[in-house]
Amino acid sequence: MPQGRTPARRVAGTRYRSACVSSGRVRRTRGRGAGKERRVIPRIVTTPLAPLALPPRSLAPRRVAPDVIAGALPGPARDRLAAGDVLVVTTGQQPGLFTGPLYTIYKALSATALARRLEKDWRAPVVPVFWVAGDDHDFAEANHTAYLDAKGELAHIVLRERAPDAPLIPLAREPCGPEIARALAQLRDGTPDTEFKAGLIEALARWYQPEASLADAFAAALHALLGPRGLVVLRVHDRSAKRAAAPWVLKGLDVTLADGYTPVFVEARQGRDRLQRQGDRFVTRRSGERFTRVELERIATEAPDRLSPNVLLRPVVEAALLPTVAYAAGPAELEYLPDAAPLYETLGVAPQRPVPRWSGVLVEARVEKLMERHGIDLTAFDGKPGELEARLVRQDLPPDAVATLGTLRSSIEEHYGRLLESAIKVDPTLERTVESARNAALSGAHRSVESSHVDLRGRVARGADDSDHGHSARLAPRALGGATSRRAGRRQRTGRATAGATDRGAGDRSRGGQPLARGDARGAAIRPAPARRSH
Repeated sequence: MPQGRTPARRVAGTRYRSACVSSGRVRRTRGRGAGKERRVIPRIVTTPLAPLALPPRSLAPRRVAPDVIAGALPGPARDRLAAGDVLVVTTGQQPGLFTGPLYTIYKALSATALARRLEKDWRAPVVPVFWVAGDDHDFAEANHTAYLDAKGELAHIVLRERAPDAPLIPLAREPCGPEIARALAQLRDGTPDTEFKAGLIEALARWYQPEASLADAFAAALHALLGPRGLVVLRVHDRSAKRAAAPWVLKGLDVTLADGYTPVFVEARQGRDRLQRQGDRFVTRRSGERFTRVELERIATEAPDRLSPNVLLRPVVEAALLPTVAYAAGPAELEYLPDAAPLYETLGVAPQRPVPRWSGVLVEARVEKLMERHGIDLTAFDGKPGELEARLVRQDLPPDAVATLGTLRSSIEEHYGRLLESAIKVDPTLERTVESARNAALSGAHRSVESSHVDLRGRVARGADDSDHGHSARLAPRALGGATSRRAGRRQRTGRATAGATDRGAGDRSRGGQPLARGDARGAAIRPAPARRSH
């Protein structure tokens, strides 16, 4: 995706190219008057998920059915989709709080950019479409988001929890509820001021109303943000769109996947439930309800919103309803989408080409200065949280201090060892008392080291402050387009560790996860400065 006209340059000893863009984060500059402000220009480093291979032009443009178009939010983009024979680039995600993970926005922008490129190359109309997976039932993945607070720390907002025994209803019917007011207030009060904040908070409050479903609020927010850029936001949970999809979902009943179930969900007594074929019946996994094929066909006709595809059938249905040439995919999707190949063949649908969505890391100016000062590059941020800071602190400790602390620990161990031998000879019951005293002494030495570390961390931060007009240092660059799911790796689906229901039902959600400093950070797309899962 183009990042402006600024020539790219390499960043702090890395092989990555970068470009300057505005984060919109406003900071006051010392010594220039109380009313003076400046805009910090971060550096975005592209970190490709996979090599980009453009799809071949193997699909002929065609019209999209009116029932499908009825599910799209109105605007010029939908008008283009309905105007005649078109091709489509799709992407999608389950609904999320305040537009969900930041990578959702980058998936949408990636699809938009790819559609423009293909339209220019092919000289044919190519429309970007965002598939809102309102069928998804995983409330624990949609009920929270994250943002960067005024200190640059990652903070979390949780709308509410769903009771463990509650029916797994689709997010298309899960209201935001009265708790949304508190969530909006937390976001407003917790984020630093920018020139965009007031307007964006006001807009979010307009979309995320208590009576609105999470799916509809999400769709409206995405439409308002990116509809003007040509993105079609498709509410697949719309009754007309569900009616158009129903015949393809029914075809999925003829397929049994490796886990023994069909790729079809039905909404039953316990909510959305997978169907397993048993003889001439289909049985729900949790509630044990039994349906005949005729009964499911009747549901498809009279209540199509009760039937939905699973993660593997969903892209097949998508390609059947839309002339889809490519799908902007996250890392998890790039791995599991090939598993859907047999479904395309069985249903007689031409598969779309998975194309990696854009991924990058935002390196703020103060962080880049610290990287240069300490001679580190982006790979240094791949470790566990705190490892890099600890290493920098150890580097800053004078060698004689390190040696002295090591000698102190050794001396404590040696002398208490001798004392323990003597004490046991006098009274074996003294062993535990001596060991406790030794551990207390070692703990005191450890606290002394930690105190030194805290002091040195403060010096590192002050060093960044001095170079960045008094603002606290953040050693990790902000990752763009990803997620840190509260339940990453919570369960297995399609043979992959997942953070929720499905990828797009879980979308680009990190299956396995990636470190915050690289790839993708989870958080609201409204962050004042962009921050794993895309990943």
